[in-house]
Amino acid sequence: MKKAYIIAEAGVNHNGSVEMAKKLVDVAVDAGADAVKFQTFKAENLVSKDAQKAEYQQKTTDIHESQYEMLKKLELTEDMHDTLAQYCRKCEIQFLSTPFDECSLNLLIERYDMPYMKIPSGEITNAPFLLKIAKKSKPVILSTGMSTLGEVEQALGILAFGYTAKSDCRPSIQGFYEAYISSVGQQALRENVTLLHCTTEYPTPLNEVNLRAIETLKNAFGLPVGYSDHTEGIAVPIAAVARGAVIIEKHFTLNRELPGPDHKASLEPNELKDMVFAIRQIELAMGDSLKLPTVSEMKNKQVARRSLVAINEIKKGEVFTQYNLGMKRPCDGIAPIYYWEWLGKFADQDYHRDERIMP
Repeated sequence: MKKAYIIAEAGVNHNGSVEMAKKLVDVAVDAGADAVKFQTFKAENLVSKDAQKAEYQQKTTDIHESQYEMLKKLELTEDMHDTLAQYCRKCEIQFLSTPFDECSLNLLIERYDMPYMKIPSGEITNAPFLLKIAKKSKPVILSTGMSTLGEVEQALGILAFGYTAKSDCRPSIQGFYEAYISSVGQQALRENVTLLHCTTEYPTPLNEVNLRAIETLKNAFGLPVGYSDHTEGIAVPIAAVARGAVIIEKHFTLNRELPGPDHKASLEPNELKDMVFAIRQIELAMGDSLKLPTVSEMKNKQVARRSLVAINEIKKGEVFTQYNLGMKRPCDGIAPIYYWEWLGKFADQDYHRDERIMP
């Protein structure tokens, strides 16, 4: 990609309100994002009734409620999905959502024909779910938070198997491995998978971001790599683009003071807009890697570079020496690299101080 694909991650920052969700779409459009993404799940299929919340969720939501109770209030109904999908089409922004269970996966593909599926970091070890996604023959964006290279490779093996295996082929660890190392499996991964480097902490401490892992993933798997950011501010995703990230995913909200698990670690509308603008500026600055004078530089060469000049009066027949021959701007005469060739020569004309030496 010449331009990073920017996903404005609304996630669950709609707080269960379709009107708030539509306002989030408006913010993403105004910011210039390529897509706005929500989350599709049924709490009963995702989490046990007695599961505890993450530490950051305990700080930002009711400490007495369970993770199930928190998520139940943040579900989007099918009607809400319909409304948001239609609204995104009207606003000319790509509607995306992350599925967290098979029912949600089927809904997103069959009703909304999602162009690709985002697999969140928490599902990278959910082998049956990964296999179901790959068997839908949709491209995927695989987030790799909390993962080792070995776990990423294992997930890619499952996806390769799902993309390439015959329907009657029984899934197995050996089958996943063989699919991963096969030429057809590798080709399927190159055609369908983008990895996202990610640190699953909200907000992510800067010393745990490790942007160099973008290159590690790219070199290890030969796949395009993006970055899913959970840091505060906009500096890190901008830097990720400069390091070659092809996708940027960033949480945003209408207001960080709103109640809910993810608002505190999200950008506010003006910050999202600033991030998109800065990324587009950085992309312009990245160039094509060739080290050549640019069009605008060419007009400055004559002004900024030097020519051989007389630094003192020189009479015809006089010898050029270090005391009468020097280098000064502009660059409209003999280049300084020929300085030593002129030392010891005889002047064939008179030169005034600062006059360019003529060949």
